[in-house]
Amino acid sequence: MLGWLFKPSCPCDSAAKDWIETRLEWLATEFDESVFNGRPIVLPKPEFFPEKYDGSKESVRSLLNQVCVYMGVDPDTVRMKIIAEPKNRGPEFGLVDGSGRAVWTDPAGLFEEREDGRFRVSLSQAEFPYPMALVGTMAHELAHVRLIGERRLHGDEYDNELLTDLTVVHQGLGIFLANSPRAWESQFTKWPDTDLHKPEYMSPPMIGWALAHIAWFRNEAKPAWARHLSFGAKANFHQGLRYLTATADSWYRPEWLKNGRM
Repeated sequence: MLGWLFKPSCPCDSAAKDWIETRLEWLATEFDESVFNGRPIVLPKPEFFPEKYDGSKESVRSLLNQVCVYMGVDPDTVRMKIIAEPKNRGPEFGLVDGSGRAVWTDPAGLFEEREDGRFRVSLSQAEFPYPMALVGTMAHELAHVRLIGERRLHGDEYDNELLTDLTVVHQGLGIFLANSPRAWESQFTKWPDTDLHKPEYMSPPMIGWALAHIAWFRNEAKPAWARHLSFGAKANFHQGLRYLTATADSWYRPEWLKNGRM
């Protein structure tokens, strides 16, 4: 209502903004299908996840198979391993995720290549009660399959984990990362040639900026899918979309727009 009083601004800093636009361009050259050229945005709704989920090993595997399909990974190439929940130990004091839940310091997921050409995705049992976060973790680890497993990355790039998160957004599962972001506050370094902090994983403002590009290129001023974002994630998304709508300040353009076709 009072938006006219405030100049639109990008939700993330200049280095993060440039990185997102640069890597969206790179992803467009690597993947034929994405949310920018027809792949649907995956929502936490029964039509996307029709199988019953009860936290059992069988339902977790079924969920992983479904996320494999959305990430473009053959489920038969992925083996699942469960990381047992720690006993007699509480969560690390003071660390919470985007929903205010306590965060364990142990990894939520791990990706490994096997000698037989298949992959292993390990998942923390501590996340099993939270399917939204679990889908985000699965998508992140499967993004490693698309990037490292398919030899698009070596795995030692300075932005390896960041790019893995952005790949999840690019492939249509960004809502799950936005609502349950990785522990991005830890392990800060610097963006190359700047004094700006670089998180290990995409921060909520960075995810909001990436999601805003999707709505902007679809001419969606009020996309229905944004209703599924948490309060904080929605704020970052709307800030980014407002800025893009007002300024068009992004040099990334999907291939269909470059080629003058819808």
